[in-house]
Amino acid sequence: MADFLNCVRVVVKQGCDKQYLGAVEAWVSPKGMRERYLARTGERAYCFVALWDSQESLVAARPLMIEHLNSVRDLLEELSPELGVTDPVSGLVVHTVKG
Repeated sequence: MADFLNCVRVVVKQGCDKQYLGAVEAWVSPKGMRERYLARTGERAYCFVALWDSQESLVAARPLMIEHLNSVRDLLEELSPELGVTDPVSGLVVHTVKG
């Protein structure tokens, strides 16, 4: 099994940062998610990144991730009509640098 990574970009509505951050912090990582990070990439803009055991782990966890998204959806701004409130991408880790 190879490492797999997913990234999700969001923009939080004005005044909702604290509530969004609390919800992300309280969320329990699904099985197969080894590490997760949340970066502030701009004013009210965030990028969630998770490292998974495999693509299969990510796929199996999608219902839990959608459930979490639905719990914070009202806190997020629409990025575009095509994307909705998230801009997700995922893929196989092809290069790792440690230290």
